[in-house]
Amino acid sequence: MNRRAFVAGLGAVLAAPRGAEAQPQSLTVIGFLSSRSPDESASVVAAFRQGLNEGGYVETQNVVIEFRWAEGRYDRLPAMAIDLVNRHVALIIAAGGDRPALAAKAATSTIPIVFTGSDFPVKVGLVASLNRPGGNVTGASLFTSEVEAKKLALLRELVPKAPLIAILVNPTNPSAETAIGDVQKAAGLVGQQILLLRASSERDIGAAFKTVAEQRAAALLVAHDPYFLSRREQFVALAAHHAVPAIYEFREFVSAGGLMSYGSRIAENYRLAGSYAARILKGAKPGDLPVQQPTKFELVINLKTAKALGLTIPPSLLLRADQVIE
Repeated sequence: MNRRAFVAGLGAVLAAPRGAEAQPQSLTVIGFLSSRSPDESASVVAAFRQGLNEGGYVETQNVVIEFRWAEGRYDRLPAMAIDLVNRHVALIIAAGGDRPALAAKAATSTIPIVFTGSDFPVKVGLVASLNRPGGNVTGASLFTSEVEAKKLALLRELVPKAPLIAILVNPTNPSAETAIGDVQKAAGLVGQQILLLRASSERDIGAAFKTVAEQRAAALLVAHDPYFLSRREQFVALAAHHAVPAIYEFREFVSAGGLMSYGSRIAENYRLAGSYAARILKGAKPGDLPVQQPTKFELVINLKTAKALGLTIPPSLLLRADQVIE
């Protein structure tokens, strides 16, 4: 071998990657399927990332998140779920109610699925049981419809002589009929007349508030629904315009200017979903991870909104409030 050939060969050896550490490492891909919209979901996505980080996974370092947003169009979820499956993601986060989780489960029986909030995960067929989910699905429950009766009681405490209270549900939500039944049962026990309204679009929501005003309902109970949460600015504006006292499920409504909320903290569910995702990526089986359940329900009241509505919040409510916004 002549000297020129030897030097060229040596240069090639020195330039070659040395072992696995010199090879570009591939990132694990997580699918994130949401019924909501990206802008209004920023805080809960941050909570999800926090849970991932606590489990040792950092976006762009060892994981990549593929987001799919239905933006309230539940009919788009099945195709989005199939798209994520075809991209061979390692795991799917199903965010924003039962519909994304059901769409993901219909699309795959092998890729792990973690849902961020389901009212009745056993009843709708997501898991076999809360303690032993089985299969490829687990996540966090909201117990949302179970608090609808409590929300009615809080409204009655706020407006004790109300002849008529309206309840607004999204008929496309799998838990809507259960929520209606819970409220109607609670109303029947105390002789409260209920006005039932349904909405599944921006226009429907506006029409519902117009009906509340026309029927002179004294207050409005907004049932849990991910689409409603994504439209919270519209709800708050309409409630102010029609001077309607309203109670919602999540504090995000009250932070946006709504009057009152009672429910669990949804951001905590997203953090738990991130934590579960990290555990699954490390080898845990979804079917062995119990469905997480809320341990705290909080009452949040906005005194500024109450003043604008000409309402005096009873001391009994203020004393029980977990947070009062002034």
